[in-house]
Amino acid sequence: MDNRDAIGSWLSGPRAAAEDAGIEFGYRGQQLGLPEEGPGSIARPGRRFGALAVDWGLCLLIAYGLITHGYDQATGNWALLVFFVLHVLTVGTIGFTPGKRLFGLRVAALDTGRPNLLRTVLRTALLCIAVPALIWDRDGRGLHDRLARTVEVRS
Repeated sequence: MDNRDAIGSWLSGPRAAAEDAGIEFGYRGQQLGLPEEGPGSIARPGRRFGALAVDWGLCLLIAYGLITHGYDQATGNWALLVFFVLHVLTVGTIGFTPGKRLFGLRVAALDTGRPNLLRTVLRTALLCIAVPALIWDRDGRGLHDRLARTVEVRS
């Protein structure tokens, strides 16, 4: 083996090295019984980050304009509270936030298709902590989705 191959496999990560060795992982969402493309497939990270940015901007605007009446140190904390309430109310009732709707996404429970209030509160609390949302599995689901047994899919 050439040294460049060894370094390249290390830089590209364990998944690429395993695929080069002949291991088949399948597509994202295959283990969950979701389609590969189209409605109901796993949401891609770009859309998820875009929806999150829209939701956070909306919450920051609400906190800035309605609660703190200007920008100060407390605006970010109030925006996080508004973010929590927005997610619990909208995902718990209709399955998506304004940002998710704009990007064509929705949150679904794995077994029932619609997340209940307890799952939504758990998912949102973990999302507000941010660290669980940054730990992904091979299907692209964050730890907050795995623990709440939900998945973010295209609508």
